[in-house]
Amino acid sequence: MPETSGVPALAVEAPGMEPHPAMKRRAALGLALGALATPALAQAPWPNRPIRLIAPDAPGNGNDITARLLAPQFEAMLGQPMVVDNRPGAGGRIGVEAAWRAAPDGYTFLIGNAGSNGINAAIYKDLPYDLVTGFRPISMLVAGPNVLVVNRSTFPVSDVASLVTMLKARGDGYAYGSGGVGSSAHMSMELFRQRAGFVALHIPYRGTPALAQGLITGDAPVAIVNLVNVMPFIRRGEIAALAVTSLTRWPELPEVPTLDESDYPGFETMAWNGLLAPLGTPEPIVARMHETVQKIATNPMIADRVKLLGGQLVASTPDEFAARIAADVAKWRDVAQRGDIRAE
Repeated sequence: MPETSGVPALAVEAPGMEPHPAMKRRAALGLALGALATPALAQAPWPNRPIRLIAPDAPGNGNDITARLLAPQFEAMLGQPMVVDNRPGAGGRIGVEAAWRAAPDGYTFLIGNAGSNGINAAIYKDLPYDLVTGFRPISMLVAGPNVLVVNRSTFPVSDVASLVTMLKARGDGYAYGSGGVGSSAHMSMELFRQRAGFVALHIPYRGTPALAQGLITGDAPVAIVNLVNVMPFIRRGEIAALAVTSLTRWPELPEVPTLDESDYPGFETMAWNGLLAPLGTPEPIVARMHETVQKIATNPMIADRVKLLGGQLVASTPDEFAARIAADVAKWRDVAQRGDIRAE
């Protein structure tokens, strides 16, 4: 009788008959081969094909810059190409949703930031995913402060207290700019406005480069902006930096005080990029990616390149990163509610 599979067929015996020793050996061998087959398939090495890294913004923006800087490092350590997949639009929602819907097989990751994976939870009411519980955080990658900057002609001041005095003295308010409604610059400045108690008109620009020009021309003479985006203008003296939003002074601007030490205790807003995986990604893969991030963070060449951009390489634990996301979401929800801020 022909066999219908690669495993030998077992003989059907009449009741009371002892199986022939040869049959017993064949049966045992067949069972052993069957038992070995499944683990062998399940233990296929990872990764064995290219990895996709979704950046939820356009080429040349913050997430994309970090992704393209770090992708070659992942490739070298994991032995497979890492392809940066730009998914811009809707304040990062398009890219984040693509990652959320991706199979949790270890071949799709997301590089999120403080806006796409923090602020959006506060200003959008129709997100299909939960930014706190809907992803598997792996590690923060890069972090840097925002900076309070002013146009020197409009605000000829050298400290935060003098700026606030001028802002309060004008009843109808000055204009402040941001890279868009709900951007990190918008929400950080709104938090500062709420705590300082002045009136100001928000002007949302189409991106940070346009905002920088508004600062230089004086059309939007005050803003809190990601340090990466305005460091060249500060160094050339085109705008003045009054305070950074980290809790400690930033190494690249050691002479600039923090808002915390400028009579706004506990004031902190940080721009960050971080690595996340679709929920359900196998924990051994999460652990391998986290280990890889830790190794990249010790690379002095990469650290120097990030420093030139105004940031620092970070290798947090998954739990630390998850806690940061949860804290940011809670903070920005409070700011948005107080300021009645909603995305259109």
